Amino acid sequence: MDAHRESLLAEFRQRQPHLVQLADEARARLDDALKQQGLQVAALEHRVKKEDSLAGKLERKGSKYHTLDDITDLLGMRIITTYTDDVDKVAAIVAQVFEVDWKESVDKRKLHELDSFGYNSLHYICRLPQGSAAPELCSLRFEIQMRTLLQHVWSVINHDTGYKSDVQIPREYLRQFNRIAGMLELIDDEFSRLRTSLSDYRRRMLSLVASGRLDEVELSVDTWHSYLETKPFERLNRRIAAVNQAEIIPASMEPYMPVLRHLGLLTLGDVQRFIEADADDAYLMAVSELAVTDLDILAESVGLQNLCFVHALKNGGGRASVTRILDLLNPNTDNTPLAEAIVRRAAALPFMQL
Repeated sequence: MDAHRESLLAEFRQRQPHLVQLADEARARLDDALKQQGLQVAALEHRVKKEDSLAGKLERKGSKYHTLDDITDLLGMRIITTYTDDVDKVAAIVAQVFEVDWKESVDKRKLHELDSFGYNSLHYICRLPQGSAAPELCSLRFEIQMRTLLQHVWSVINHDTGYKSDVQIPREYLRQFNRIAGMLELIDDEFSRLRTSLSDYRRRMLSLVASGRLDEVELSVDTWHSYLETKPFERLNRRIAAVNQAEIIPASMEPYMPVLRHLGLLTLGDVQRFIEADADDAYLMAVSELAVTDLDILAESVGLQNLCFVHALKNGGGRASVTRILDLLNPNTDNTPLAEAIVRRAAALPFMQL
């Protein structure tokens, strides 16, 4: 190695502690900014180039670098997103947090050739804003790569297969590379498109719930959560709690989704009618149990649970249907004795005498 390259390595050794400090500082600022914007990323990585790696780079391309500052990836950071459209969101955040050298930065997504088998990614050359940290840190440049998970997978595969080596790769293998690259790019775009479509669907469902057009809203996890925000079981729960002056504590209603489907409820309109038709009998069902106990703490799901039992029994489901409800709520448990007790207790109630 010539004297110029040796001097660059010597300067790198002196600069290395500052690069490590810079890595921690830049990582912390990015973490904070992403959290403030509520943007989740798949990974946020950073590394300071190792001396032997720099030495190899100088051996190959040493004449290209006049000073150590010409090497922009002594500190490299990588932000991996799940979706393609999040890359641009991350890029906007990076531009707010750091000073970006736009002349040195590269958007490889725009350079991507149809017949290439490289990966798309966005590369920004950055600095900490002047005056925001010690001068020795603000003077250092670093590289941030932004890409999706699938783009990252592609780059790892490219590196692993060594397609950039000096060995000539047969045309049939290059064609396979191109086909896979095309499929990955298509999948990346389709995942983003699907997310957008699902977001639009959720907004439409929320609008329908808010407007009360419940028969048009299919019962799903998302719509169920939106419906629960209207507190549809609160009145019934308060009636039940008043029997023993009980306290109502929060409980998840999500386990009841398969129960409602078992009962044949397909829309939120079905759920609303189910509440209206069976609330009084569900109250009597709960009273039949609470009247002989001193329970003073009840789960928020108490009203819904009794509604499900009553609906099953009123529609001829009998013990088998009650057992199925309990199995859905409490899997890996022998629920038969409890189902029999519920059916026995219900037998004395007015709705079972009709």
